Amino acid sequence: MKSSRFVAIAALALALAPGAAFPQALTSLSSLRVGYTTRKNTLKPEGDLKAQIDAVDRDIAEATRLGKTAELRRLFAKGTTLLAGRPWTDATDYASSLVIRTDRVVIDSTKPYLARLEQIYSPSIELERPLKAHAALRTRPAPPAGGGNSGAPQPQTVKDLGTFDGVGRDLRDTPFLVELDLHGVVDGTYQLEIEVSDEARTLGTATLAVSLRKGLDDLVARLEADARKAPAGLRDDILYPVDRMKQVNRGRLELRTFDPDKDFTAAEAVAAGAGSGRNPFATKTGDFKRHYLLESAGEIMPYRLYVPTGYDGTKAYPLIVALHGLGGTEDAFFTNYEQKVPSLAEQRGYIVVGVLGYRVDGSYGWGLGAAPADPATRRVQENSERDVMQVLQLVGQQYKIDQNRIYLMGHSMGAIGTWKIAPKFPDLWAAIGMFAGSGTPATLERIKHVPEFVVHGDADVTVSVQGSRAMVAKAKELGITVTYIEVPGGSHSGVVVPNLTGMFDFFDAHRKAAKRTSQP
Repeated sequence: MKSSRFVAIAALALALAPGAAFPQALTSLSSLRVGYTTRKNTLKPEGDLKAQIDAVDRDIAEATRLGKTAELRRLFAKGTTLLAGRPWTDATDYASSLVIRTDRVVIDSTKPYLARLEQIYSPSIELERPLKAHAALRTRPAPPAGGGNSGAPQPQTVKDLGTFDGVGRDLRDTPFLVELDLHGVVDGTYQLEIEVSDEARTLGTATLAVSLRKGLDDLVARLEADARKAPAGLRDDILYPVDRMKQVNRGRLELRTFDPDKDFTAAEAVAAGAGSGRNPFATKTGDFKRHYLLESAGEIMPYRLYVPTGYDGTKAYPLIVALHGLGGTEDAFFTNYEQKVPSLAEQRGYIVVGVLGYRVDGSYGWGLGAAPADPATRRVQENSERDVMQVLQLVGQQYKIDQNRIYLMGHSMGAIGTWKIAPKFPDLWAAIGMFAGSGTPATLERIKHVPEFVVHGDADVTVSVQGSRAMVAKAKELGITVTYIEVPGGSHSGVVVPNLTGMFDFFDAHRKAAKRTSQP
């Protein structure tokens, strides 16, 4: 067993560098809320379980009113546990409170690595025995397939990182710090696990996704030097992984929004091309990413493009701007939905751009309503809308776009965002498409001239079909050209793939008749 002196050394190192350790980004409260609500609507609890969930819901409402975000995380965990048919015990409460935090989750594995075990909230458990922690680096668990992990390979231990004693009982007041040796681990993304136990039982395990790369610090220095020498139009593409790594390490973004292996490799390729006097994007077609600096956020943002292989700049192409759902990224309409959107774009001759919207839960602004009272939420939503509109402007500068055939579409939060953004910029769109969304009917007055393609399942437990029904009813009242497909028994996500071809058919049939009067 390693001595507590080792922990003291690590503690001293951080004490000498105040503010060095940032809190790692946790799953957004919006995502937790939607996940919990979806489970509740799917299960439709009755009897004693309903009474328990009703009590949780009352506590959630009060914690929301008071802005107690840590308590909200506890309550969502409690509600989800109960809905899964498991009891909420003191041990479960303790396990749900644990979190690993560190100054880096993208790591140069040749350097010493400090991590700290903390708690998000104070659990109700009584701890009477000494506590110890065991750390290990493991392969990441496979994502569930078909609703479960049956048959999926179990995570394997890559490196045992040791056992440590002296863990405090209140990890909010006194986080437990450890120094971990990651030398010899093959480059890649792993799961760091720290298990807490007493003399009789395991109390809980905290996990953190980390990405390891040998010589990372040297690579960053090379890319920064290459960017300084590159043409201005390529600098953001070269610097993107450096900037994104910093945002992830600072806890502003989850690691899953960033693929260090792919993104650093892509940046190196751009730097090599720039160094030899080539612009690798000059004649590029197919599926690829670009990047730009969103100045209002001070961050380099990604966007993903599909450019048909026949594009050569001699004729204008129609453009679809695609908005992902809650928790998704710019990749959503390229890697999900059976990858049908890029295939249809190639067949039909559309350029498609997938936008991040600044954050996975950015909401694409607040539409025409009142701005959020919370300044942090307002800033996120402002940048979410700006990201969409600035990407639209960039694509228009880079490619020959048919200005009478620009379309906006989205699923879930992206559909809600489509109904927010379209009325704010009413002269831009030839048509819009919404899958499983909702909106404010009064805003449709501004887009009476914009045809709408709307799809929703009547069994959607995530976004009620009533949202689309209300928007469609108002659209028909206003005389808007609208195609509405309500899928009997349709789920939240299951309605998208079967209707994507229909959306492209709808877009094929509609172009702007009026002259464009506003700019993105």
